[in-house]
Amino acid sequence: MTDVSRDSDPRPEEEQQQAPLLDHLIELRSRLIRALLAVLVVFLCLYPFSNTLYTFVAEPLMALLPAGSQMIATEVTSPFLAPLKLTLIVAFFIAVPYVLYQVWAFVAPGLYSSEKRLALPLLASSVILFYAGAAFAYYVVFPLMFAFFTGTAPAGVQVMTDINAYLSFVLKLFIAFGIAFEIPIATFLLILTGAVTVKDLAAKRGYVVIGCFVIGMLLTPPDVLSQTLLAIPMWILFEAGLLAGRLVKRQRGGRGTAPDEGEEQNPS
Repeated sequence: MTDVSRDSDPRPEEEQQQAPLLDHLIELRSRLIRALLAVLVVFLCLYPFSNTLYTFVAEPLMALLPAGSQMIATEVTSPFLAPLKLTLIVAFFIAVPYVLYQVWAFVAPGLYSSEKRLALPLLASSVILFYAGAAFAYYVVFPLMFAFFTGTAPAGVQVMTDINAYLSFVLKLFIAFGIAFEIPIATFLLILTGAVTVKDLAAKRGYVVIGCFVIGMLLTPPDVLSQTLLAIPMWILFEAGLLAGRLVKRQRGGRGTAPDEGEEQNPS
């Protein structure tokens, strides 16, 4: 059957093929501009409170500094740039749901309905888990870690941290714990796509625990406390992802889906 719309289009066939690509690029640009504008709007709203934000982030260390100690700025521009940098990053974190919505709006038309039903909860869960990881670092890890660091200073050494160095340090930990808390999503997706089975992952649990401590060693300062505080939640979250994958596989198996390879099948 002849494609009437294509035959009636006076443009050359090559231009007709390029048109959808140009449309996608234009839409992608529009989505990116909206995402950047959202970050900019949040940043402008937060900018008057930039110093307050920095004080809030520095509170876990400031509360533990010895009497007479304080944070210092060793560079001329640090008092201005450090809070500004923090405010921009916080603005991006706050705008992440809207940014991801723009990504979703661009990708969703090319997905099947079953993929859409799965992708949206995973996307929301990923954002929530990242926020949970950052909150865990701030409220649990920072007080314990800074208490350890400030308590081990040699006699005669006054602890006075540079504000830029402190900001870089805590941002790395925020990102490390945020990414580490995504382990349930990664585990769930590996099981769901069939890349691994629940039985295989359960059998390799010992290697996973060792890997959690290795990752904790690489992503945190060189002390046992902070490494353990990252490794143990990673292992617990791995178990949560394993449990979620097992439940989904059972539900799909109940609807006639073949069970995981290596798992026992009930006799008919």
